[in-house]
Amino acid sequence: MAQPVSSGLLLSAAAARRIALAAQGFGSARPSGAASVRQVRKALDTMGVLQLDSVNVLSRSHYLPVYSRIGPYPREVLDRLTGHTAGKIDRAYVEYWAHEASLIPVATHPLLRWRMAGAAQEAWGGMQRIAREKPHLLDDVRRIVAMEGPIRSSQTGLERAARRPGQMWDWHDGKVALEYLFWAGEVGAARRVNFERHYDLIERVLPPQVYATPTPSRADAQRELIRIAARAYGVATEPDLGDYFRLPRADSKMRVAELVETGELIEVSVAGWSAPAYLWPQARRPRRVEARALLSPFDPLIWFRDRALRLFGFHYRIEIYTPAARRRHGYYVLPFLLGDTLVGRVDLKADRQNRTLLVQSAWVEQDVDDRYVAEHLATELQELAAWLDLPGVTLAGLGDLSTALARFIS
Repeated sequence: MAQPVSSGLLLSAAAARRIALAAQGFGSARPSGAASVRQVRKALDTMGVLQLDSVNVLSRSHYLPVYSRIGPYPREVLDRLTGHTAGKIDRAYVEYWAHEASLIPVATHPLLRWRMAGAAQEAWGGMQRIAREKPHLLDDVRRIVAMEGPIRSSQTGLERAARRPGQMWDWHDGKVALEYLFWAGEVGAARRVNFERHYDLIERVLPPQVYATPTPSRADAQRELIRIAARAYGVATEPDLGDYFRLPRADSKMRVAELVETGELIEVSVAGWSAPAYLWPQARRPRRVEARALLSPFDPLIWFRDRALRLFGFHYRIEIYTPAARRRHGYYVLPFLLGDTLVGRVDLKADRQNRTLLVQSAWVEQDVDDRYVAEHLATELQELAAWLDLPGVTLAGLGDLSTALARFIS
């Protein structure tokens, strides 16, 4: 294969940042009033992947990236589209291990069959052990799901095992077997109720036309995944693109090189970036971006921390698992995007008992006007609180932005 040849195009760091923001859906004004189903779907399809996480200190994390892009929207719309409801489902998105545990458009599911096919070698150790040592258990769980699905893991009829030291989750063998079958693509999440998966055979979860889609080759599927990532990022390095769907690095390098060779990616240089970058040819190149958004720690704009540092000069680490005494900024910290820059960060908690959005700490980046940031952040916090059905915003007073912020919080 020929080596990729640079186009000679040099982008400034600011231009690359604006391209990236527009590609992620931050290049247009939020809709006025509550967003529609069409606007929710557009936000989801622009990202291509919506990461799931169980932490609920503020909100389930998958609700937040949509809000960051389009503002207030009915959360039940997203629930219906993704099956996160006990009620009616308008299935448009489905769960799988895409980035991490993620929601993806149903049409993307067949593109990950190469990963499903490698479950016996690539699934987590406990799943591999069950598949290797207890294949009869997989058969039993398949039969139970086929007969009784959708089911919760507790409905496998298998007793809960004692938790072992160092074990993150208290998973019994039935749950592990279900998770192996989920990884292998044999079962899917028919719905989630109270964030608990209800498993069913994948042919009863996917729309029939998607389930019947011929399986693409590994190379063809990965090229399409890189295309999705490139559209979602606008401009990116090869590790950025490979990380979007967690491709093996060797595969990512090959797929990117192939798309450069066919002209579907353009190799460019970005000022200040040490690695080559790749531009999606149809990416918008706005002269200005007037965004204002709080970002979930699992937002695709910032989930790859090396990219966040490269794009915004913003060093960000989630500190949920850091002992409290060693946390620098807080437990659940959201970066604040203003214009085309990450200008601050806030540690937020939905205090549902007292019906308030608790700002546990607020911080401003260096060389930024703290009063300007505080004024816009106050507006964003008040709008977020209203969307979360929290009548008030309460400041705990920690952090170097808190004094300025207090002037604008009534």
